[in-house]
Amino acid sequence: TDESSGYESESAGGEQAVSGGTRGRQRRARTAFTSEQVCRLEKTFQRQKYLGASERRKLAAALQLSEIQIKTWFQNRRMKLKRQI
Repeated sequence: TDESSGYESESAGGEQAVSGGTRGRQRRARTAFTSEQVCRLEKTFQRQKYLGASERRKLAAALQLSEIQIKTWFQNRRMKLKRQI
């Protein structure tokens, strides 16, 4: 199934953006969320649009993702909802 991860605006290719020439940092590779992770994230998002630190920690541990990945997913999902409205 083609699940939406909330990252539609990112390029689909495996390109790495480099800023500032030879000493620039490469962007982190795009996270490919599993359908189970997306399903759990979406269910949580339906209940609450914003997560506190403790909820974010618990969800990150349960889904084996970093807290930053959870935080970013929720930010992107809120923006997707805003665009849809």
